[in-house]
Amino acid sequence: MENDALIYVAGHKGLVGSAIVRRLKELEYTNIIGKSHNELDLTNQNDVSEFFKEEKIEYVFLAAAKVGGINANQKSPAQFFYENSMIENNIIHNSYLNNVKKLLFLGSSCIYPKESVQPIKEEYLLSGYLEVTNEAYAIAKIAGLKMCQYYNQQFKTNFISAMPTNLYGPNDSYDLENSHVLPALIRKFHEAKLNNAPNVELWGTGKPMREFLHVDDLADAVVFLMNNYEGNQTVNVGVGEDISIKDLGLMIKEITEYEGDLIFDTTKPDGTFRKLLDVSKLSNLGWRAKISLYDGISETYNGYVEHYDKLNK
Repeated sequence: MENDALIYVAGHKGLVGSAIVRRLKELEYTNIIGKSHNELDLTNQNDVSEFFKEEKIEYVFLAAAKVGGINANQKSPAQFFYENSMIENNIIHNSYLNNVKKLLFLGSSCIYPKESVQPIKEEYLLSGYLEVTNEAYAIAKIAGLKMCQYYNQQFKTNFISAMPTNLYGPNDSYDLENSHVLPALIRKFHEAKLNNAPNVELWGTGKPMREFLHVDDLADAVVFLMNNYEGNQTVNVGVGEDISIKDLGLMIKEITEYEGDLIFDTTKPDGTFRKLLDVSKLSNLGWRAKISLYDGISETYNGYVEHYDKLNK
């Protein structure tokens, strides 16, 4: 990408999009645009069409999505499917119609089969059943990456797809009902510490394994891919290591300096037991994650405390 190229980051205020904007600015890209939901409804076909016609966009990072944890996915599968499908359809199709030079679509590791061989290679997609708790979201994301592949095949576009593992970092959601496990635990432990609560409850057995990538590492990876990768195959983005939910809880307990106990609500679902990505393709291209999990959570927690204190003054 040329430093003065017009770059559109869809979802620029979210966890992923805001990190991409930060990274682009650090690399001295000077012509970045984003639109809030109030300015542009990405599920509206006509509005998206007019936006692309007017702006003459050259590069697109498709980071806009409706996201949430197990609870949110189980409560609203229709919304997760509809909103994500419409966002993808509108942006990818209008990128083709308006001759966008290159588009990067961001998927999710939940697209892979529940019982996949570990670590998960890109070619394992569609080789088995999905995890039912987030099936609607996963199918929408699979449709997005397949749409990129089909447009490349038929229309000779240059649309690539990156599949990140579980993400965390600045601008995450800390809603206890709808957030992902790591930010939810940060909030739980912090509030338990403030309230001198005797214990913190974690969903499930604590045995499932999860891989976590700091969103700033993801942003660095996708800008790298935009500049260094062309092809019709997806690329996994992760760290290549995972941790049990129990050990994650213990790590956050240490970082937050909470002195109570961990307990597990085994009536709640565990979700997929393990989702470790094989990141050898990305490593062979020359990119590796830099931020350790402990350091990343510590930094994220410090930011959360600052935000929490402001909200509760």
